[in-house]
Amino acid sequence: MSPGDLARLRAVPLAEVLTRLGAARDPRDKARWKADRGTISVNGMRFFDWHAHAGGGGAIDLVMHLHGASFKDAVAWLQHAFGDVHVPHVPHGAAEPPPSHRAFQPPPRDDGKLARVVRYLERERAVPRDVLAPLLDAKTVYADARGNAVFLHLAPRGKPVGAELRGTTRVQWRGMARGSRKAAGYFSAGPVDARETVICESAIDAISCHALRASARCVSTAGTCSDRPWLASLVATGAPVHCGFDADDAGDSFARAIIARHPAITRLRPALHDWNDVLVARRASHARP
Repeated sequence: MSPGDLARLRAVPLAEVLTRLGAARDPRDKARWKADRGTISVNGMRFFDWHAHAGGGGAIDLVMHLHGASFKDAVAWLQHAFGDVHVPHVPHGAAEPPPSHRAFQPPPRDDGKLARVVRYLERERAVPRDVLAPLLDAKTVYADARGNAVFLHLAPRGKPVGAELRGTTRVQWRGMARGSRKAAGYFSAGPVDARETVICESAIDAISCHALRASARCVSTAGTCSDRPWLASLVATGAPVHCGFDADDAGDSFARAIIARHPAITRLRPALHDWNDVLVARRASHARP
């Protein structure tokens, strides 16, 4: 890659990167963003993570920091997310342009890439075929033109409002589709009239949790959060609602925040780091002689 290409990727507006990573801008402070692992402040092309007490400058540094990625992997992620996008020049110290607020358009399906997505989910993520099949039939899980696994988020009335994306090649790419509105809806696996609902951090975790708890409807918030506008309606049904965020400090912290807002919700902690880890471990144990 040429120095010019690296400079272009480094200059991708941090607001656009945070949006694709699934962070949400704080409505009370436009310079602050709520990411999965805490609050990020942005000033031009500089950022600061208040939870980690660390910061940096430029899009490559931001992806390295939030993904825990190497320089090479961060560049690959940015190429994947913004390789075909013109990056406007932002003068030093100037405010970044806000991310696009156009109506969300689901990534176009490419059924020619679907076999790759199915292999990834079944082989690498241990998703049982009978759990995956209804999601493929409903087109809430599909492949895009780049072979990403697409997990469609729907508003409570069924309108697409966003999508989680997962790379299925050697580049472990993940993010949100452009224009996604995380607070407006969720990805769901399991029957609508299920006996219980489990709130998970990602679509793959939601699918995995449903595979482990067949009677549950498992939904993804696409990251940790302290609340969502649609949560109150789930709680109001009277069926048990559990917060199944990851078994780590961030997951525990955000679970406490959700329960403080909705005391009827209970904590359901995965036995391993996340629900997919539990599902993969279960397959490994069943495979032993």
